[in-house]
Amino acid sequence: MPLKSFLAAALLCTPMALLADPDVPPAGPVLTFDLSKPFGLGQGWRFSAVQAPPLDDHGEMLPGRIALCIRNGASRCVPALDSGPKDDPKPEFAGFHVLEDARILYPRGRRGRPLLLVVGSSLWGFNGDADIVTQLIAYDARAHDFRRIYRYQTRRNNNQQVRYFGSGPLKGDVVSAEPQDSLPYGYWITVNALTSAYTYRQVLRYRSATIYGDGNPLSVIDSEMPNIQRRLGLWHPGMPLPLPPHCPKPHLIKSELWCG
Repeated sequence: MPLKSFLAAALLCTPMALLADPDVPPAGPVLTFDLSKPFGLGQGWRFSAVQAPPLDDHGEMLPGRIALCIRNGASRCVPALDSGPKDDPKPEFAGFHVLEDARILYPRGRRGRPLLLVVGSSLWGFNGDADIVTQLIAYDARAHDFRRIYRYQTRRNNNQQVRYFGSGPLKGDVVSAEPQDSLPYGYWITVNALTSAYTYRQVLRYRSATIYGDGNPLSVIDSEMPNIQRRLGLWHPGMPLPLPPHCPKPHLIKSELWCG
């Protein structure tokens, strides 16, 4: 989906924003929902994302900066949430301008401790590229506060991806695919697993069989799933292949999963 198809709808009390056309970007609340009940806290804890007025960039209206906040009532925002990319020379153009995802996750089931997933994006460049930051937030009962347990910043133009797995053999894990800057232009595949202490620990990192521009219609993470699961001892040749979305009959070519 093109980046310009993302932006915020009106105030929602659902776990994820429905992002609308940014040609006339809104200002004000993008998303807010309760954290007290899912995290078992006293009343008043909420997540919110509020967008500043649109920016006029030489006649082109761009979505304003989005402020993310976790707070209890009228208290200050806790420092657990990253405020987004900071490398733009103009402060108003730095940070998040698109909220791509925000929801409660249950990596250990509904009876286990939840996590808050937040994915934000910078403004896009002339080529449609943008910085994307994925964050996972846990509640630390000992410190009586929220803390960030995972953060990964990547871009979008070379099939980069960060994916949280909510089901299956990788449930609770986060997999990232980051392109390499030298031949054969494959990807670094990294798997971070959730520990019993609710931290993330790297359990796998390797150079992909998938290379950039090889014509495979699957995402890099999907095409690498047999390699990921094999290296983690979750899949072996002879077992049914991992089924990527919308691909009922995948097949392997030189250890890379293809569809069709």
